[in-house]
Amino acid sequence: MVHPLASPTHTTDLAPEAVFDWLDEAAGLRADAGLTRTLRSRSAEDAVLDLAGNDYLGLTRHPAVTAAAAAAALRWGGGSTGSRLVTGTTALHTELEQELADFYGVEAALVFSSGYTANLAALTALTDPDTLIVSDAYNHASLIDGCRLARADVHRAPHSDPDAVREVLAGRTRRRALVVSDSVFSVDGDAAPLAGLSAAVRAHGAALLVDDAHGLGVLGPGGSGALAAAGLAGQPDTVATVTLSKSLGSQGGAVLGPHRVIRHLTETARTFIFDTGLAPAAAGAALAALRLLRAEPHRAERTREVARALAARLTAAGLRACEPDAAVVSVRAPGPEAAVAWAADCRRAGLAVGCFRPPSVPDGVSRLRLTARGDLTDAQVADAVRIIAELAPAGAREH
Repeated sequence: MVHPLASPTHTTDLAPEAVFDWLDEAAGLRADAGLTRTLRSRSAEDAVLDLAGNDYLGLTRHPAVTAAAAAAALRWGGGSTGSRLVTGTTALHTELEQELADFYGVEAALVFSSGYTANLAALTALTDPDTLIVSDAYNHASLIDGCRLARADVHRAPHSDPDAVREVLAGRTRRRALVVSDSVFSVDGDAAPLAGLSAAVRAHGAALLVDDAHGLGVLGPGGSGALAAAGLAGQPDTVATVTLSKSLGSQGGAVLGPHRVIRHLTETARTFIFDTGLAPAAAGAALAALRLLRAEPHRAERTREVARALAARLTAAGLRACEPDAAVVSVRAPGPEAAVAWAADCRRAGLAVGCFRPPSVPDGVSRLRLTARGDLTDAQVADAVRIIAELAPAGAREH
């Protein structure tokens, strides 16, 4: 989008009330393009069937998870009171990190206030001006922002193409290199070729950073993540980031990997050093959810089963649904305005679905985005498909 006030000169005589007039012009351009976004409050008793959130295992409202959140708040307080290095690390944070690392099959973990800040930390602390970052073209915004903040040379690689990554690494002039990829891409739910990427980095003395936000709890043995599924968990040249807000039904993020990586982030990552620690209630909820997953590993397979059922039934109804590798299922829409109207119609019919439009989608194609949940019944899956199919706009079906 062209900035409404883009000009070779600047204005110095604007009245105070006119300084932000350009925001109204920008809002008008977004509206013309069908890209208006609005906040919508929901009540705690919202009765719609939720396929828009990322509660993959259905644990956000599990009694053990909510009880653990309440108990942590009562014991430790409503907040962590400061930076993790000052006052914000409780025994609960340490316990969560130890159990996360053990479950994920790595040496150590470091918990952050969000998955976003975990990605910013990993990318900015593990690179320098003598580093080449090779980033998948479809990576999440948090990885893109981390690349922008890093002092490194950044190359945008074709989507899921280990050969292209290998070629870039072969021609690098920087001393170090870091290949960065989502494990499961958040738009279409396709899985990255992690084995191929690992082979590429090892052939050229590079490191691999994987954002496993959509893999933890869904992929791998018992939901232990995409790296475990690919046989890469615990490798010395590989680092993962995860979020606690999807499969673990809470909030926060973590970086997982070798001890020396975690030590380095603890001492240098700005989003760790200068950010208030994760609230105890969130840490307690995530820990309880992790323990539930370990005790009930079938939840991961059930989530994948629901995703496959959604995709198969939507495709059978003539809609253009992706083949899911994890829990994300996308359904193509004719355009951004049609996608917004389709999602709104679904909500009025009792079904919440995500709506992804440019610039959130790297290929410019608008979609409904559905997230499978392991606690959905077969009847709920059938109802969701029926609503989406019945309300599909003209042009949404295959011809």
